[in-house]
Amino acid sequence: MSRSVSILGVTGSVGQSTIQVIEELRAQGRDIPVEAVTAATRVDLLAEACRRLKPKFAAIADPTLLAQAREALSGLDVAVGAGPSALEEAGARQADWVMSAIVGAAGLAPTMAAVRRGALVALANKECLVCAGPLFIDAAQAHGATLLPVDSEHNAIFQVLTHPDRVERLTLTASGGPFRTWTREQMASASPAQACAHPMWSMGRKISVDSATLMNKGLELIEASYLFGFPSESIDVIVHPQSTIHSLVHYVDGSVLAQMATPDMRIPIAYALAWPDRAAVSTARLELAKLAQLTFEAPDDARFPALKQARLALSRNAAATTALSAANEIAVEAFLAGRMGFLDICRTVEDALAHLEGAEAGLLAKSPSSFAEVEAVDQAARRAARLIAGNLAAA
Repeated sequence: MSRSVSILGVTGSVGQSTIQVIEELRAQGRDIPVEAVTAATRVDLLAEACRRLKPKFAAIADPTLLAQAREALSGLDVAVGAGPSALEEAGARQADWVMSAIVGAAGLAPTMAAVRRGALVALANKECLVCAGPLFIDAAQAHGATLLPVDSEHNAIFQVLTHPDRVERLTLTASGGPFRTWTREQMASASPAQACAHPMWSMGRKISVDSATLMNKGLELIEASYLFGFPSESIDVIVHPQSTIHSLVHYVDGSVLAQMATPDMRIPIAYALAWPDRAAVSTARLELAKLAQLTFEAPDDARFPALKQARLALSRNAAATTALSAANEIAVEAFLAGRMGFLDICRTVEDALAHLEGAEAGLLAKSPSSFAEVEAVDQAARRAARLIAGNLAAA
C-alpha cells in the first residue's frame, strides 16, 4: 500500500492514534507520505507531529498562534498556515486519504474540502454527518469521495454490511460511560473530571462528556442513519459495558453479524487506512476466555435522556439534528468550564431546541438545502444554548 495522507486534528486522541498506526506501518516498509496536519491550539503537539510525520503543510486553527507555530516548526521544512482558511487548505491538498478528526462542527469545512476533490475520507468527526448529513452524503456522491467510518461502531457496521438490501436492523453498542450505575442524584453533583474518566476508552474531553450523557451514542445513531441509509426505528442501541462487540447487523434470515475487537481506536483507523486491504498492527488480541462473559442491558432513557433527544431530532429533520449538535457543544463547553452541572447539559439542549421552535421556528421547519443554511441553524442553536447556559450560571 502506498497512500499519501493528511490528518485533520492531529493532536486529539484519534489523531495521536493515527500517528501511531502510520509509524508502525512505515516500520513495516509501507510508503505513507504525509501531506498535511492540523491542530486547534496545541502548538507543542503540532510540532511533535511534524517532527514524527514530516508533512508538507501544517495548520493551526487559532490565527493568533501563527507566529508561535512558525517558530516551533522552524527548521522542519514545513509550510505553516493559521485560521479557518488554513484548515480548509489542509483538507484541499492532494492527499489520497484524509483523516477527519477535528472535534465538533469546526471539522465540517475542512472535511468538505477533501470531499470536493474526491478523496478517501476517514470520518472520525461525527458532526459532519450530524450537522449536514444529507448535504454531506450528496456532496460525497457528486464528487466521487469515499467515506470510510472510523468511529468504532460505524466501522464495525461497515465491515460486516455485506448485503445492505437484506438488513432488518442495526444495533449500536454503548459502554454506558462512567455513570452507567449512578443515580440521577449522584450525577447531579458529578465533576468534569469524573465525567471524563471513561471506563474503557481514552478520548478527548468533549467526546468523553458526550459518552457520559449518552449524547455520543445519540449522535452516532444520527450518523448511522445518514451514513447507511436506515431510519431511526431500524437502529437499536444496547449498553455493552465490556466494549468488545462494537456493533451488530441483523439480516432477514435471522443471522446477526458482529465485529469484535479490543477497545483500541488503532483497529478501525488501520482498517480505514488500509481499506480495502487489511494491515497488521500490534494491538492487543481478543481473548474470549479471559473476558469470561459479555453482558448487555437496555439504555435507561430516564437517567440518560440524550439518546431520546437525538431520536426525536432525527425523526424531525436535518435542521433539528444540526441544532441538537450545536446546542450540545455549547452545553458541554459550559459544563467543562464549571458553569453548569452535569444534568444541565441535556436540559440546556432541550431548552435550546424548544427556544428555536418558538422564536425561530422557520429555521427548524425543513432540512437545510445549502451549507449556508446549515451554518445559520448551527449559529442560532449556539446563541440559544449560550443564553440558557448563562441563565443557569447566574441562577
